[in-house]
This record gives sequence, structure tokens and C-alpha cells, in this order.
Amino acid sequence: MKLSLVEIHSAETCGGLLDGLRVALRRPPREGHDRFDPICLIGPNGAGKSQLLQIVAEAFQAAWNVASQAQEREAANNTLRFTIEYQIGVGEEVVDVRIVRAIDDQQPRMFTKLDGDWSELDLETAGPKFLPAVIVGYTSGENETLSLPFLVSRSSYADEVAKNAKTARKDTDAPEPRLMLIDYGTHFEVLLANLLLGEADVRARLLAAPKLNDISSFRCVIQLAHGAAPTASLETKKKVGRSKQVELTEELDLIIQSLQRAATTWHYDEKKDTYILDFLVDDQTRAAFNFFFTSPLNLYRSLHKIAMLNDLALSKDARDRVRRAVNERRFASRLPEPTDDDKIFRFEQVTFRSGEDEVDYASLSDGEHQLAQILGVFAMVDHDNALFLLDEPESHFNPQWRVKFAERIQAVRTETANGSRQEVMLTTHAPFLPSDLPKDSVRILSRTTDGRLQARIPEEETFGASFDRILDICFEIAPPIASAARDEIGKMFEITDPDELEAAIATLGDSSKKALLVGRLARLRTSL
Repeated sequence: MKLSLVEIHSAETCGGLLDGLRVALRRPPREGHDRFDPICLIGPNGAGKSQLLQIVAEAFQAAWNVASQAQEREAANNTLRFTIEYQIGVGEEVVDVRIVRAIDDQQPRMFTKLDGDWSELDLETAGPKFLPAVIVGYTSGENETLSLPFLVSRSSYADEVAKNAKTARKDTDAPEPRLMLIDYGTHFEVLLANLLLGEADVRARLLAAPKLNDISSFRCVIQLAHGAAPTASLETKKKVGRSKQVELTEELDLIIQSLQRAATTWHYDEKKDTYILDFLVDDQTRAAFNFFFTSPLNLYRSLHKIAMLNDLALSKDARDRVRRAVNERRFASRLPEPTDDDKIFRFEQVTFRSGEDEVDYASLSDGEHQLAQILGVFAMVDHDNALFLLDEPESHFNPQWRVKFAERIQAVRTETANGSRQEVMLTTHAPFLPSDLPKDSVRILSRTTDGRLQARIPEEETFGASFDRILDICFEIAPPIASAARDEIGKMFEITDPDELEAAIATLGDSSKKALLVGRLARLRTSL
């Protein structure tokens, strides 16, 4: 799919900041059908970049809530009024689609363009065919604006799983949501799924930056007799023959059994109802995981479903408080993180091979975690018509990694992922990514003099432009020198004594301003 237009009629949850914003996004195709060609939103803090990603996620969540309430059980923002247009692949065809919730509409409506005219479709019937197959959200920092619709989706899914576990629907699998959040808490799950079931070249690319050869070993600990979790029913206790305090659906039980059978060694403590599963990773280990799990994405989702049980390690009051904060106060409040010892599911003793050495996973930097995670997401999500919404995905990278970011994503994308059938919208504050993209793929978000938001295409070409030019184009920083140094340089232009000016110039690093000062110094000496 490819986005063409996002228009926000009313977004009360953003305090009216985005009301009336119209962002035209249609851009000409680039050479190479699978080229990484994201929509890049750049601009200063407070320009609404993260909120725009949130609105796009909430709009599609609202549409899926109508099209398949079994998958998207709640809509995070029922007050949102919007128009979104996009192109989506249906078989060999590319179809123009519009979803609208106008001011007077209670529910989103869907239209397709036939012979130049928009015709309305029944969203509940046509939605699964014409909506993005999966909406992947990524956030790297403390700004959780984007997370809100994804946390609502996760919470309602977890509620259904918990309900099924406690009732006669224990054998019923809760349908997976269409929204999938990838954040710092899931980085090892993403990496592990790719390193166990990904192709060899993908594994090598994920570990290239930290200079690691392969994963060596890891341990899973699953504590089902957890003191903080709800006590099982008497019927369940009789059935399993022990006081299992975490009730599981058959799907969760099967995932745990599959992990146990794939383990190199394992120990089960019946009294504590605790599994300790150790994995020494080799070809046989990968073959075992490949037998029980169908793909890296399937393994990731399975691990994440077990990891969601960690919410039970927190008090019901804490869980209810966060749910109220999300639903009522309209910000993405998160559950506090339980300590490792209190987690129902956790990984331990994760090591990698680096030459002849063993490297502990915890010793990797935030940037190394983030890079492996982002590349892993693109490697494992190979759906046609997937939509990726990434909030500052390169925030922890050093400049060298930022320069290579687009190239690395392009290299790691799976052969089955047709780039022309996936859309990526991301935000950044840095000039590196826009230098890899044509200006038609870049939108500068800023405020007008009356405080309204606007999105514009850069006036100059950004592809191949220097970082200095992009900073000038997008942030009006010219030359790109820190303000304190710039002020000092400004004072140097007022110096009239050549010796004093020469001494001052000696304190500066190279820049165009320094070159101008050198010229001024030459003129001063000539005039003597």
C-alpha cells in the first residue's frame, strides 16, 4: 500500500493542534519496485510529527474495529474525524481507497475509485480486502504518543485471552490484533525470532554492526505458580493435579510445550510450577524451532503472548489504574515493569559468539539493541500491504549508523516483502535520512504564524544533498554551528586588531565562517 492523503478534520485528543491539517503524500514511484521509499516527516519539536503517526494508527484502528471487531476489539479514538486516501494491492491490481469519518459520521466509511468516481463499499464486508493487513508501530523513547492505539489494542486482546482462560472457552484462540507495537521492551523477542528462524544472510546483517557472529545460548524461565497472579479455579487445580495460579488457554499451553520440546535441556519444578528451559543454539536447535513455529513472525508473536503474562505480576489496582489512564486521560500510560524475579516469563543468560569470545547481551549498547530490533522488524514482517509507523527509529544511532540507515533496511528486507506493497511513515529530527530520499518523499512539519500546523515539500531537492543544506532547508540552520560558538564568531567580526583576530581565529575549528574571518584578517593586514 502507499498513502496518498491524510486530512484531519477534528482531533480533540491532540488539543486541536492537528485540526485542519492536510498532508498530500502521493509521490512518483522510484526506480526498483522494492526500494525502501518511506514518507519522512521532519521538523522541530512540537510540530506534531508523533501525533500525526498516532492519528494514522487510530484511523485505521477505527476502520478495522468496524471491519473485524474480533481482531480490533476497541477503537482508541472515537472522536477522531479524518479522511485518508491510499493505494493498495489486491492481487495484481492496485486500487485507490478512501476511508472517511466526517464530522457527522459515527463510524468510518470506505470508498474505492472506479472510472474516476468514488463509490462507497460496505466497510464490514470489504474492509479485510482493502485495509492494510497489519499496522506496525515503533517507538524508541519516552514520548509514548504513538503507543496509545497500540496499547488499547493489546489491552483488549489480553482481556479476551484472560477471559477465555477462566471459562469454557479455554480451547478458543483469541484472534490476533491488526495493530502490533514494537518498542524497547520487545527488542530481544524480535532479535531472537530472527536469529532462530531467519535466513542466514538476515542473521548476519542483524549482527554485523555489533560485530557478533551468532547467538550462542539463552535461558527461558516460566513461573506459573506466581504469588501475584490470580489463583486458579478448583476445577483447574483438579485437572492439572497442582495449584497452578496462572491460568492458560490451550494456545498458551501449546506454546510453552513447544518451547520445552525445542530446549536443549530443561527442568520442571512441580512445587513451584516453574519451567527452566536452556537453549544451546546450533542447527538442531533451529530445526526444532522451525518444526514448532512457522516463521520468525509466528515465533515473535508466540513469545510476546507469553511475555504479556508478566502483566499478571502486577496488582489488579495497578493494571486498572493504567487502563483508566489510557481510556480516559488520552495518553499512553504504561504498566510499571516488574522485577525480573517477579516476572512470569523472562529470558536470562543470553550470550553471543564474537570470534572466540562469548559476549553477554546486556553488554550491548542501546543503539545496538535498537538497530537489531528495527532491522529485525523489517525482516520478519513480510506481509503485502503492511503499514509501518516509526517514531524516531534512529534516535540512539551514532552519525555513521544514521548515514547507513536506509541502506541497511533495504538490504535486510525479505525477498517476499514487495516494497511497492508496503508503506513506511517515519519521523526524524536529523538530516541523514532525508539525504537518502527525494524531496517528494519528505514533508517538513512546522507551525504557521497563527500557530496552525502545515506540512510542505522541501523547495530544494534533498536526495544527495549535504547535511548542511538539509539543516538549512528543514530547520533554517545556516551555517550549522552551535549557537554559543556562532555568537562568539559574530563578535570576532568586530575585532579590528589583526593580532587579536589571528589569536581568536586559532581557537576555531574549520567552517565557512572561519574562512570569512581569515579573509577579514588578510584585509586588515593589507590595510596597515
